[in-house]
Amino acid sequence: MGKVTGFMEFSRELPQRRPVTQRVNDWFEIYYDLPEEKLQAQGARCMDCGVPFCHTGCPVNNIIPDWNDLVYRGNWKEAVRRLHATNNFPEFTGRICPAPCEAACVLGINQPPVTIKNIEKSIVERGFAEGWIHPEPPAKRSGRSVAIVGSGPAGLAAAQQLCRAGHAVTVYEKADKVGGLLRYGIPNFKLEKHVLDRRIEQLEAEGVRFVTNAHVGVNVSVEDLRRNFDALLLAGGAEQPRDLSVPGRELRGVHFAMEFLPQQNRRGMGLPVDERAAILATGKRVIIIGGGDTGADCLGTSLRQKALSVHQFELMPMPPTERSPRTPWPLWPMQLRTESSHEEGGVREWSVSTVAFSGDEHGNVKRLHGVRVGPPPTFEPVTGSEFTMDADLVLLAMGFAGPVRGGMIEQLGVALDQRGNVRTDERSMSSVEGVFAAGDMRRGQSLVVWAIAEGRNAAAGMDRYLQMLDVELPAAAERAS
Repeated sequence: MGKVTGFMEFSRELPQRRPVTQRVNDWFEIYYDLPEEKLQAQGARCMDCGVPFCHTGCPVNNIIPDWNDLVYRGNWKEAVRRLHATNNFPEFTGRICPAPCEAACVLGINQPPVTIKNIEKSIVERGFAEGWIHPEPPAKRSGRSVAIVGSGPAGLAAAQQLCRAGHAVTVYEKADKVGGLLRYGIPNFKLEKHVLDRRIEQLEAEGVRFVTNAHVGVNVSVEDLRRNFDALLLAGGAEQPRDLSVPGRELRGVHFAMEFLPQQNRRGMGLPVDERAAILATGKRVIIIGGGDTGADCLGTSLRQKALSVHQFELMPMPPTERSPRTPWPLWPMQLRTESSHEEGGVREWSVSTVAFSGDEHGNVKRLHGVRVGPPPTFEPVTGSEFTMDADLVLLAMGFAGPVRGGMIEQLGVALDQRGNVRTDERSMSSVEGVFAAGDMRRGQSLVVWAIAEGRNAAAGMDRYLQMLDVELPAAAERAS
């Protein structure tokens, strides 16, 4: 523990966000950096608890008190090493993770918790700036090969772990660039893509091979992967969006969020977008259905595209402004969260159910028909609360229902659990020998930090499996002879 009385001397301080009038006119990240002396003061607030609940709050089990103390003492290089011991990509989690570690911080029982997330981001950025983060290829190769399907955070974490263990790793990505949702789902104002690119360059230098425009089960044969690799990891995410089955859903201008967000990311990277299928909020009355992170991303993107107006509807009732007594410390609190996008404009409304859409004679959406509803689980319509709202663009951001069932999953014949995700054992192996699963494809829609944890766990299971092959195959050959 660096400063015994630090939590009493220093108050919680976060980096400031750039002014709204400035940031809605660009696509850059929104936060300023805290000066080093302020970061050290924030590290000093950590109490190095006897039982650090931040460890269990963090899915990758970051050794948080250690690197808080190292930052307080100014030992940044060792903090970088300690941070990477449990997390392959702290520059991602330090930007887009909602920080369940902070919700579990012991100091948070009666004071604002330690600013763990910002310290994490500051450590890794210092590491890149100083040149302390560099490729770490394995000293020797195992002779075993692995194919990974999907290059999101789960696939990338598994790829790095397996490559460093000495295995030959090939990652197949169906899009034209590597990164999964980090590339085409998260807006630039939350994660600029050069942050992703520099980590991809590190993985390539370590020996990971990436194959893009490779849709396994469509233009890449599942049988070829099974035949050419010793093990296969499914890390393709939960890409089946929840739809809204109401009259008028088929009208032009009603789109899934993941049809809208990737197009803007492509524009930001200077990549082509089919203008015949372009989805733009510019000058339009936009309605976003869904109050979560994806909905907030659609809000921030619509505002930057200069929408005429933006409304965001959520079916659930408005959460309390303080931690709900039903989610006491150290649980993830049920409470109202205001994202940066909500500061920038738009109108948020809760307890709203969409009944139908109506359009013009050309088949374009023009109105949303809704009703106010009561609490879950019944969501009974409130009598006389029906309303109609003009709309030119409707974005469905209601989450995801699991992995796409057809194609690769169907061809492999892996068993699914009750929620439609790939079922695995304690090794992360599916019902098919040598086929593993990780991330949202195994767990269901979740957080980036869970995806990294999933990738690391699957890599450990696969490494053990590949080592057993080295033991079992020679033994079997000897018995046969």
